[in-house]
Amino acid sequence: MSIAHGIKRLGVLGAGQMGTGIAFVSALHAKVPVLLHDKSAHQISKGLSLIDKLLAKDVSKGRLQPSDAAEARARIQAVDALESMSDVDMVVEAVTENLDLKRAIFREFAAKIRPDAILATNTSSISITKIAGAVIPEGASAAGEVGKAASGRVVGLHFFNPVPVMKLVELISAVQTSQDTLDRSRAFAEACGKEVATSQDVPGFVSNALLMPFINEAIMCLEKGVATRDDIDKTFRLGMAHPMGPLQLADFIGLDTCLSIQQTLYNGTSDSKYRPSVLLERMVDAQYLGKKSGRGFYEYND
Repeated sequence: MSIAHGIKRLGVLGAGQMGTGIAFVSALHAKVPVLLHDKSAHQISKGLSLIDKLLAKDVSKGRLQPSDAAEARARIQAVDALESMSDVDMVVEAVTENLDLKRAIFREFAAKIRPDAILATNTSSISITKIAGAVIPEGASAAGEVGKAASGRVVGLHFFNPVPVMKLVELISAVQTSQDTLDRSRAFAEACGKEVATSQDVPGFVSNALLMPFINEAIMCLEKGVATRDDIDKTFRLGMAHPMGPLQLADFIGLDTCLSIQQTLYNGTSDSKYRPSVLLERMVDAQYLGKKSGRGFYEYND
């Protein structure tokens, strides 16, 4: 049995910043071979380049021996089809926050990945129970029983961005999730060098049920002219000892992601306190998405 309590081979779907970060910590700390898949060859190339840069930086800072970096990099392999992950012990989905997309992906997971593998989602706000429900097909009772068994292997494993730096993983159980799945997922996250916090499957879980309304309220303060951008962020940096203010943090998360999560909170609770700021919606309409687009509440040079 491996250091990751039975996770001897990992699949990661999505080679964006989150997916590559998960692949990085899994290969480096949990020492697990990782198969990385994305439909975009460009995204795969970009993700692997980021992993190379992270490893080189750790070596240059003396945090990692060159031999250890080389071993970690050798554990990560890009694959061009989901079928190549059919024999993994766990697969982690790390794509955009879209329920329909995630449900379609998990139907594929249930059909194409070994029947005892853990099916994990890195979602930061979407119901794990709804995602797990997607693997139970309509029709023949035998297919339904297989789907019910697969739904017990679905779990929320929410890493935080940037994954190599942030110490927390949020573990979320669907109504269907088995205790064995929870135990193995916790052990894997800890093997990746993370602390684990658990949350009920409610909109936003613990993290974003608290964080996103805070960011949304800060945007509303800017929208209403209560204070300037700089004074809002300065207040939280210097008055509350936050490492960055809420508007800068929103830029780093991505304003489209912030809006998507806030809409999930609003739609999932029907509570007006979660209504997204009009300014946030307009920023996303203008494609001012934050650091990743070069402009949000601040401007960024790559």
